[in-house]
Amino acid sequence: MQGSRWVQGWMAFGLLWFLLAIALAPTNKIYQQGLVVFLWLPAILFAWPARNRLLELWRAQRFIYLALLALAVWALITLSWAEASEPVREIKRLFYIMVFLLFFAIFADGRPERVIRFMQWGGLGLALIALLSLVRYYGIEGHQWTARLEGLGKLAHPILGAYVAGLAAIWMLHWMPRQTGLQILWGVALAMLGMFVVTSQSRGAALALLLSVLAMPLYCRDQRTRVISATVLVLAMLTFWLLEPLVMARGASYRPEIFMSSLQMIAERPWGGIGLAGDYRVPVGGRLFDHAHNLFTHIAIQLGLPGLLLWCLVWFAVLREAWRTKDTLLGQGVLGMWIFSLLAMQFDAASLTGTPRAEWFISWLPIGLASVLTWARPNPVAVIKSRALPNQ
Repeated sequence: MQGSRWVQGWMAFGLLWFLLAIALAPTNKIYQQGLVVFLWLPAILFAWPARNRLLELWRAQRFIYLALLALAVWALITLSWAEASEPVREIKRLFYIMVFLLFFAIFADGRPERVIRFMQWGGLGLALIALLSLVRYYGIEGHQWTARLEGLGKLAHPILGAYVAGLAAIWMLHWMPRQTGLQILWGVALAMLGMFVVTSQSRGAALALLLSVLAMPLYCRDQRTRVISATVLVLAMLTFWLLEPLVMARGASYRPEIFMSSLQMIAERPWGGIGLAGDYRVPVGGRLFDHAHNLFTHIAIQLGLPGLLLWCLVWFAVLREAWRTKDTLLGQGVLGMWIFSLLAMQFDAASLTGTPRAEWFISWLPIGLASVLTWARPNPVAVIKSRALPNQ
């Protein structure tokens, strides 16, 4: 049933809704409601018809999902001492995360190229959103080019918006079509995404993007990848030379001090943390910061060292699965996204179990895509050749 055309169309729209409506939906409430209708509902309805696929996933990636279940159970335990205003809502969010991760296996239905195809479309859509953001902010609203770009919708936050654009650039780099005309389109799209990252002045996103591209030759051993890496390095050096005053103006933005203060908070409650969804502030001198600006220390503050250990088991098990399939197109893309996300997590991300938002792109999206690697192994040649968009 999950393989029928109408079901596939429903779920494809759900994936595109997750990727694009974060910027295009009129309100966050509509974005969340759309996810319920277009993503979570079909995943729940077709989980049973797709049970054989889910069993294949369980057998192939049992370690990841056992660690995820353990993390969810531990998070629920911490609710007993957390000062959460609505515990039931936190339980519901954990359920939604699990459904989101299973969505990709159900949608793929054993065909990784299907997921790649719609991620390609999503990347083009995000590139268009990046262009619209640039036109609106600098053209229509008339901001100075030295001002930090604010994207559309929930991408208005300069750092988180840049993380989404940077991650999209990574998967677009890995999943380029072979047709010359489409490659030109890809080049324009990558330029828009890159400009979004640069004009947002998010140094964490820019550094994550640069290092991710430079790491590509480690697992994509072809001439094209080496040329891309060298070109990006030259462009990065030129950009830094031109924008050095802007890059250096904000210093380290208190990141070292926030990190040290976060470690002190972890040391005060190392085993249980403050509990799932517990609110906290990080003191630095006379200032209070809203969060730890680092996903790993954020998890340790909320869920303690056991929660951090379980998250690390999940996260690095995804790396293992992606590395095992690095000869496939999907495996290479997930590797690139994993590297970018790991680097991005170090600078600002601090939400693991919140409602779907920009942080999900660098936390749960790579894990969900990694589930499809289960079917990338049997026929890597077929996957490596599926570079083109549909009907091209």
